[in-house]
Amino acid sequence: MAVETPLLDRIKFPSDLREFPEDDLRQIADEVRAELVDAVSQTGGHLGASLGVVELTTAIHYVFNTPDDILIWDVGHQCYPHKILTGRRDRIRTIRQKNGLSGFTKRSESEYDPFGAAHSSTSISAGLGFAQARDFSGKNNDVVAVIGDGSMTAGMAYEAMNNAGANGNRMIVVLNDNEMSIAPPVGALNNYLSRLLSSKQYRGLRELGRDIAEKLPHPIEMAAKRAEEYARGMFTGGTLFEELGFYYVGPIDGHNLDHLIPVLKNLKESELPGPVLLHAVTIKGKGYEPAEKSTHRYHGVASFDVNSGEQKKGTSNAPAYTKVFAESLIKHANIDEKVVGLTGAMPDGTGMDLFEKVHPDRMFDVGIAEQHAVTFAAGMAAEGYKPFAAIYSTFLQRAYDQVVHDVAIQNLPVRFAIDRAGLVGADGQTHAGSFDVAYLGCLPNFVLMACADEAELCHMVATAVAYDEGPCAFRFPRGESVGVDMPEIGEILEIGKGRIIQEGSKVAILSYGGRMVEVLKAADELAAKGLPATIADARFAKPLDTDLVERLAKEHEVLITIEEGSIGGFAARVMDHLIRHDKIVPGLKIRPMTLPDKFQNQASPFDMYDEAELNARHITATALEALGINAVLEESKSA
Repeated sequence: MAVETPLLDRIKFPSDLREFPEDDLRQIADEVRAELVDAVSQTGGHLGASLGVVELTTAIHYVFNTPDDILIWDVGHQCYPHKILTGRRDRIRTIRQKNGLSGFTKRSESEYDPFGAAHSSTSISAGLGFAQARDFSGKNNDVVAVIGDGSMTAGMAYEAMNNAGANGNRMIVVLNDNEMSIAPPVGALNNYLSRLLSSKQYRGLRELGRDIAEKLPHPIEMAAKRAEEYARGMFTGGTLFEELGFYYVGPIDGHNLDHLIPVLKNLKESELPGPVLLHAVTIKGKGYEPAEKSTHRYHGVASFDVNSGEQKKGTSNAPAYTKVFAESLIKHANIDEKVVGLTGAMPDGTGMDLFEKVHPDRMFDVGIAEQHAVTFAAGMAAEGYKPFAAIYSTFLQRAYDQVVHDVAIQNLPVRFAIDRAGLVGADGQTHAGSFDVAYLGCLPNFVLMACADEAELCHMVATAVAYDEGPCAFRFPRGESVGVDMPEIGEILEIGKGRIIQEGSKVAILSYGGRMVEVLKAADELAAKGLPATIADARFAKPLDTDLVERLAKEHEVLITIEEGSIGGFAARVMDHLIRHDKIVPGLKIRPMTLPDKFQNQASPFDMYDEAELNARHITATALEALGINAVLEESKSA
């Protein structure tokens, strides 16, 4: 659907936007919103959050001199309007596609993205770093960090605010409040107060009051300052931020440009010496009715029909791995009252929303606070409960210290359900689950599992429920499962034992995790060339099935290991065992297949694995190369 955008068509960069009179900003914002809906309807992406900040984005770029003034978006889910206004509109329909724009801010993509972000709660820390560097350099530009109320559930945001308040560097934090009510509702009075509190006249009066108070005896001086601070807090709800050293302004209607522009101008022109927090209340999905009515469903969307809002998702008989995990955990929780689920602000992404419907008193969404989630789970485990911490691989990295100190050292049986293992497609490098096998495998006391299909995932949930000797983790990919027959309930696996799927001759392929479908395809290709391969599913990276590994090494000319993880993971453990125990017999060729040593850009999962050389054709080629068959074929061709 073509959209008419006569004013937006004249804007390539924010400098063009700033040439328009303020009266045109409403139409420009509406055109940005129309362009956004049309583009995301074709590509899919993070729609709701981006719709909610159209006016805020327009106003900030209009008032501030970006890119000289630094603008940082927390997480980056909401950066699509920002990309449209900063020279990337002509590529907006490539967003999250192969060789296209990133779905998040990215330093290498534009000078208007001074700091990359795809995990939450980093903007204030980064902004403070920019502000301190500016002050070191004697510059005078502004630093603006936009953070959502969801990101304010993470401790890092408060650590940064505490530091910023103590340092006193000049910066502006915009709190984009679209869900969590942390202050009285916005309205005419609050908008008036925000304008007043950001004005030079009020600040001048406030400074005069402070000057007078400082001449009073110390107890009276402190009482006067506290009274002023809490009086403002009564009207605005900003006492917490004032206590952290921020000058609080708000709440203000984040969609009303007549209110936003004057307040932002006041804040820019004021050159306040310390940090400021502007509290803007917005509506997620604003301006597109289906997204406003269902903000959860429209946070991240597939392509959709603009008129109806219906998303164009493919159909499949195979359930998603996430759903298999959740339904399996529910069955065990029905039997075992000690089973508990928890997640960090991702209940739908991890399947914990399904668990909560059946066991609402045993599911905890702790917010974007993975560190707290892990230690919270450790406390429950210490009292004999069976907590399942359902956290994406890439998000669990944020809680590594807690995993080490609070779980592993104390050998507490926390169960980690690691979703989004391996490459994830459109979310790209920041969300790829590449490192958990390596970063958990080096920790004493851990048991590590990875499923080859959905039936194996059910078995691993059952195994985790039964395993009380220490911490364990099982990983599974994003998206649809394989389509195998499912057990009614999972079986408990023998710890540290893999399985042989088929017997072959010269080549053995030992798979850990979700590459098994590609391994079986490669086995068919090899069999067609007269080279039937032995296929084994490791199931466990730790403890390793050493008997299986030694047998494969002894009975085959080539041993290929394959995993959806970085170097230093499963293959490293296999080779370490063989080397330490002198099990590498003469003539044996070992070929580890891991993710490449780089951060891969977004594409479809298949294309990303193709780039990583972990698809069936690469497995086949690796086997043939190890056997020297490719060289023989080339020689015969040249002869």
